[in-house]
Amino acid sequence: MDAYPYPVARIGIIGGGQLGRMMVKAAKRLGCTCVVLDPTPGSPAGQVAGHQIVGAYHDPARLRELAESCDVTTFDIEDIDTDTLVELEREGRSIHPSPRLLADIQDKLRQKRLLAAAGIPTAGFVEVEGDKRAAFSRFGYPLVQKARRGGYDGRGVAVLKSEADFDAYLPVPSLVERFVPAEKELAVLVARGRDGDTRCYPVVEMRFRPGQNVLDLLLAPAQIPPEIAVAARELAVRTVHALGGVGIFGIELFLTADGSLLVNEVAPRTHNSGHYTIEACITDQFEQHLRAILGLPLGATDLLCPAAMINLLGAPGHGGRPIIRGMAAALAIPGVCLHIYGKAATTPFRKMGHVTVLDRDLDAAREKAERVLALLEITGEDHP
Repeated sequence: MDAYPYPVARIGIIGGGQLGRMMVKAAKRLGCTCVVLDPTPGSPAGQVAGHQIVGAYHDPARLRELAESCDVTTFDIEDIDTDTLVELEREGRSIHPSPRLLADIQDKLRQKRLLAAAGIPTAGFVEVEGDKRAAFSRFGYPLVQKARRGGYDGRGVAVLKSEADFDAYLPVPSLVERFVPAEKELAVLVARGRDGDTRCYPVVEMRFRPGQNVLDLLLAPAQIPPEIAVAARELAVRTVHALGGVGIFGIELFLTADGSLLVNEVAPRTHNSGHYTIEACITDQFEQHLRAILGLPLGATDLLCPAAMINLLGAPGHGGRPIIRGMAAALAIPGVCLHIYGKAATTPFRKMGHVTVLDRDLDAAREKAERVLALLEITGEDHP
């Protein structure tokens, strides 16, 4: 019989945002304690962890302080100093997913090359070198330019449909990809344990807000033929096995008109597309990630109920202390599950929370989610 002392483990989390916040809550259920590293005092994750190291993600001293005070270290953000983490791992510190893998994934060009070398289908791409206008013309429009580093929630991406759009290019080290006219954008969460055991969640459909390229509405399960769902799950699992990581991974996919599937990007962490799992699956993505990095058995990923999820973004033109409008009316709708992230200030289009709606009928869940989106607004008290 196995036996664990309490606390079961002390977990270090680099990043104190909403992903870290939800991970801390899952860790407490498993009998673990957490230490959060984040530059903002009283970060969303720090509030619930109770112990936060205030420091930057690229501060070697603070990263070392975190890793040396914890049994295992993980992260909820990708833009961190991997050189220090690799050094700490070499010294025997347990860090998952691997800092070496993170270094490959946080550079979009290295990520694409890694996927291509493993035979994972992706959109055609080339590195941009020298004169960007000439390079774009040689590659051909329409195209998608991606910053090699730092892109997140729609930032660091430029969709250029023709040479007339060139002035919207990104003046940073980048790559260009073929523009994929996707029928649907899909996502699959895959967890891989220390022993190589792998569990896959249902395929979900992502619909994005035009202009901001931020997830607007998620449907679980995706409304796709069963054979496409099987193929998407198989491709996602093959991708994670090729990467060899430990933890949970968000695999974003394009579904084309002819039924082909292409991997768009990989996130080596809990993912926005998996928030629905908190209410709708047997094991949510945050607990699953912790099980994986702690060497515990992975949990069942069954979908208990169809779900629709929406992000709650800061209203345009508003800032300051958040004011939540329409909350009571939204909560009066059956099946609504509200998550507010505890961020001290709102700014336009900042992720301030999310809502998952459960209903035995997916269309009904989607309709309720759209009603909630119309009802709920997060403004700021410094605005009239």
